[in-house]
Amino acid sequence: MSSPASDPGRQGPARRDDSAVSAAPAALPALAAVEDIARAAGRVILDIYGTDFSVTRKSDASPLTLADEAAEALIVPALRALAPGVPVVAEEAAARGDCPDVAGLFWLVDPLDGTREFVARNGEFTVNIALVRDGVPVLGVVLAPVPGRLFSGVPGQGAWLQDAAGRRPIACRALPSAGATVATSRAHGDGAVLDAWLQGRRVAQRVAAGSSLKFGLVACGEADLYPRFGRTMEWDTAAGHALVLAAGGRVETAQGQPLRYGKPGFENPDFIVYGAG
Repeated sequence: MSSPASDPGRQGPARRDDSAVSAAPAALPALAAVEDIARAAGRVILDIYGTDFSVTRKSDASPLTLADEAAEALIVPALRALAPGVPVVAEEAAARGDCPDVAGLFWLVDPLDGTREFVARNGEFTVNIALVRDGVPVLGVVLAPVPGRLFSGVPGQGAWLQDAAGRRPIACRALPSAGATVATSRAHGDGAVLDAWLQGRRVAQRVAAGSSLKFGLVACGEADLYPRFGRTMEWDTAAGHALVLAAGGRVETAQGQPLRYGKPGFENPDFIVYGAG
């Protein structure tokens, strides 16, 4: 894989790239600053992860913990300070009916993606922070606090993974001759629909993972496809979507159209994440 000319996660704001479809006409907030916000939220989450936390239910019956709320309470004001005037759409605030009008540039935040995984204590949960411009994610950070994997990317600039081995550029891989590695949801989705969609495709193996880790697997070449059939929200996907775009992949609806953001209600249709193959 080729290394990008610069790493905005290490060298400040991303520079304009007129050759990139999703490049912004003005400098984006520094990727490194967004990464730092995600890391701080991850520390808050891990502090609670080690306690005997309680679990409540939201109106849609999905689980809610103190970690979701505490992480969001850290992330939202930090993003407002980083980019004054840019609206922040965050999952828990939206669940309470506190959701700003969005147009143009806005943040999408899932402070704890994979609360079921958090409750199950399997470590497969993430912090998701994305910046969206005109319906397209233009910056994304996905942090998995337990394994210590930080994925980040800016389409047109590059994508990176930082873990115990250090920081390095990542890219989607070409489809192997043996067939695709398919990332699947550990706790969601319709298995029959997935089986039908995969019919006729060469599949080498399936890998189950929680939260936005599936986007990360495609972005770093550990998986080739991630089909998702079932309900998701924009804050579930925007950060991972930005990461995959930055790594050379794409995210489309089941009808083959680019997945867009800022939709009424912020609910996604079924979608497919493709690597470079």
